[in-house]
Amino acid sequence: MTTRTFKGSTYKRCSCRDPATRKQLGGQCSKLKRSNGMWSSNHGTWSFQAEIPKRHDGTRRTRRRHGFASQTDAQVELDKIADLVALGSERGGTVLATIGDLIDNRLRIGESFPAPEEIAKQLDEGNASLSVMPTVGEWLQSWLGTRKTIREATRISYQTHVRCWLVPHLGYFRLDALTVEHISGMFDAMAERNDTITAAKDSEDPEVRNSVYGMRIMGAATMQRYRATLRAALNAAIRAQKITFNPATYVELPSGRRPKALLWTPDRVERWQRTGQKPSRVMVWTPEQIGRFLDQAEDHPCYALFHLIAYRGLRRGEACGLPWWNTDLTNRSITISTALVQLGWKIEFGEPKSEASGRIVALDEATTAVLRRQKRRQNELRTAAGTAWVEHELVCTEADGSPLHPAKLTDAFHAIADAAELPPVRLHDLRHGAATVMLAAGADLKLVQELLGHSTIAVTADTYTHVLPELARDTAEAAAAIVPRNDRRNHLSVA
Repeated sequence: MTTRTFKGSTYKRCSCRDPATRKQLGGQCSKLKRSNGMWSSNHGTWSFQAEIPKRHDGTRRTRRRHGFASQTDAQVELDKIADLVALGSERGGTVLATIGDLIDNRLRIGESFPAPEEIAKQLDEGNASLSVMPTVGEWLQSWLGTRKTIREATRISYQTHVRCWLVPHLGYFRLDALTVEHISGMFDAMAERNDTITAAKDSEDPEVRNSVYGMRIMGAATMQRYRATLRAALNAAIRAQKITFNPATYVELPSGRRPKALLWTPDRVERWQRTGQKPSRVMVWTPEQIGRFLDQAEDHPCYALFHLIAYRGLRRGEACGLPWWNTDLTNRSITISTALVQLGWKIEFGEPKSEASGRIVALDEATTAVLRRQKRRQNELRTAAGTAWVEHELVCTEADGSPLHPAKLTDAFHAIADAAELPPVRLHDLRHGAATVMLAAGADLKLVQELLGHSTIAVTADTYTHVLPELARDTAEAAAAIVPRNDRRNHLSVA
């Protein structure tokens, strides 16, 4: 059955290549036909090409499918498409485009086409979408629209995951047809991309290296976050009684545990200077190195924020968003209840990272003095700016009183660290340094957890207790001293 709105054809092709150019011959291969002009029965496979109905925005879409054993098999599938298109043509443009969506989706996921009678029944019953079961892409977009109470940064993260990988790799599967194997295939593609980037960066060819410039390896933790987004969306589908099984739960991935923080010991600094390689993604300065950084930064306009991060372990957004009305210099404390959050390049005020992040932080005498000096300096800036001053009541601002962009603080941090000739760490690692200094000074893990605003003490322990080898050795000696031994131990010696 054909209609004037449908165009389709069958053709034969093979995978033979031209010996000279190595290009596939496709339909030009001489072996496709016998000497009598008839098609060969043992060379090549049949395909079809179909001009399916235009999208709702009017753009065309041509689809091809290959690998049929006979021309009859290819024509049967083409006739099924033609019958559906004819049904849509009888009902008008919107229905025709929707049927085109249905055909397109079934071709993508390899499912059989429904009978025209089944589609006609759905249309007669008022099911204009023809989608009893949504695709994964449709469900993800619908799910995003229901997430009304999440933080804006979380929303952007979800949208990025959906746009960059989940929809391109999984979106065309029907929701109830999604399997563990489909999801594993997406993560395999991520791993292959990582291998490609790594190989290109290790290449001796500058053009090959430049081809992956700015591209980042997708680590285990990032893959875990992608799976968490998909798992949350599929759990919502279970609650909506769309599916009964969440395949994302059963996909095996590397653990994604946070990398162990390591101290920049002299041996590690020497190796970094020689090879340019960091021993870990998370590196921590020694107390002496932190002191060198702060000495170098002391005259910088943002010094007060660097000091707060280094001594009191504030996060970058917490430091940039700290208002004067949350500082109590008389009682030497600050309250963390706001943060300046960076969303792409846009910034906005929001709540701290988690419920545990809202906290009261005690200040030492030196930090209190730094804040008093910052207040005097800011009063001078306010006077100098006059009517141009924009009051935000923040501890550290631009020269006109406007909020300091967090990225600008990061740029200043790296410039100061380079000037001090220090080994590389991230600005966030300056916060790690605050924790290790406290632990070295004898603070217990619970105190460090509360100071930094960690959700659990397990996070604190896993991140910090191994950083200072000297601290670990002192603990071991203290534990050994508790155990009573007889005098024979005095006769033992170390070889």
